[in-house]
Amino acid sequence: MRRGLVGCALAVCLHGTGYACAQATSSVDAPAPAHSTPLLVDAALDRSFDIEARKSFAIPAAEIVGFDFLLNRFNRHREGPGDYDVSMASVRRNLRTSWVADNDPFAVNQFLHPLQGAMYHGFARSAGLTYWEALGYTFAGSAMWEIAGENTPPARNDQIASGVAGSFLGESLFRMANLILEHNDGLPQAWQEAAAAAISPATGFNRLTFGNRFKTVFPSHDPEYYSRLQLGFTGTTQNNPGLSTLVKKSEGVIDYSMDYGLPGKPDYTYKRPFDYFTFQTTLASGNGIETIATRGLLYGRDYAMGERYRGVWGLYGSYAYFAPQIFRISTTALSLGSTGQLWLSDTIALQATGLVGAGYAAVSTLHGTEERDYHYGVAPQALLALRLVAGNAYSIDVTTREYFVSKVGSKDANNHDNVARAEASFNWRVSGNHALAVKYIVSRRDSSYFGVSDRSQMRGTIGLFYTLLGHDRIGAVDWRK
Repeated sequence: MRRGLVGCALAVCLHGTGYACAQATSSVDAPAPAHSTPLLVDAALDRSFDIEARKSFAIPAAEIVGFDFLLNRFNRHREGPGDYDVSMASVRRNLRTSWVADNDPFAVNQFLHPLQGAMYHGFARSAGLTYWEALGYTFAGSAMWEIAGENTPPARNDQIASGVAGSFLGESLFRMANLILEHNDGLPQAWQEAAAAAISPATGFNRLTFGNRFKTVFPSHDPEYYSRLQLGFTGTTQNNPGLSTLVKKSEGVIDYSMDYGLPGKPDYTYKRPFDYFTFQTTLASGNGIETIATRGLLYGRDYAMGERYRGVWGLYGSYAYFAPQIFRISTTALSLGSTGQLWLSDTIALQATGLVGAGYAAVSTLHGTEERDYHYGVAPQALLALRLVAGNAYSIDVTTREYFVSKVGSKDANNHDNVARAEASFNWRVSGNHALAVKYIVSRRDSSYFGVSDRSQMRGTIGLFYTLLGHDRIGAVDWRK
């Protein structure tokens, strides 16, 4: 999965290099006819009806049960019976026992569990179910794993990570996979199918296994998006590792990100969950997966203020995992907020997102010298993201996040963590969809644990990147034409 997400990022960037997007028909084997905008909307509606007519509730249910069974067998073979020696007695016990917060390895709970939930969500979505129906399947699949996939007591932190965060992550992956399938920009069909399957394996499985039944491509309604693939190197500018060890001062980095459904495009609507979302994943040589994060508009509406501003507001769902070598934090949250764009002049635009909400988070030291430094809790959080775009050639991006991982919902009533992360970059589009970027990132954690003196950790990096843009522009939406 790790190689799949990044390995096909190039395809996601390349499929939108400025050419007009040809809409797929109900069979991806047939060439898409050229239509005017009204007919494209009608074609998208026709595909929605086709998906609804072919949807199945039974197939994804069977796939989720089968996936959990095979995952249990795989884990049992790899790690021995232990936690995976499931019996009817263990299932009955788990049905009667209280849910707990477990302390399994951080990456298992906070990274692999969301990927597991994303598989559940992908099975349901690619079988024609709506987002909310798929969310129900994801939540139920996670609960089934907690009760019957392991013999340990069911864990509420795992249920949130798989059953909720998995749905947020799974919807982003499902949308990006379908965007590749929907756009016909000269890539061979086999490559499109392979790239889509690498991004959303469950989608690829259903398309391959059930043939034409699930080959109808999910209609995106042609969103305005801004994607970029960055390759570069970073060096450490600030380093206070605390109890963390093995910090590498320089790293090779691959970063992919997408903003999908940017406000301002005429006739684009926000009636479905994740009609607007952002996605980012980062691989770093010093720590493997450094970032995987997504946030999407679950329920909201678009609005306008004069001729120069367009935006959306409402309820957002988010999942984020950050691991800047010295510590890790993961959070699943609901937030209220808004995303919009303001034309400051004829050539300068300001895009902004502001969110305030709360979620359930986990935080721990990476490569620490003691196991005590690890806890869960309810986490109030806030985000502010700004992008200043100048003349379709330059942009300045600034994103700040803050999480307060409280003692509420924690086994340790006197612990809390405050984590802040800020990213700033300057981007220069050199030619076409080729750009250069300089990026600075600083991450800080302040911890207070009962019986242990207060601690701080901080790491700052600066890096130089080559950037491949998804379009030959820097990201602003111009509705004034």
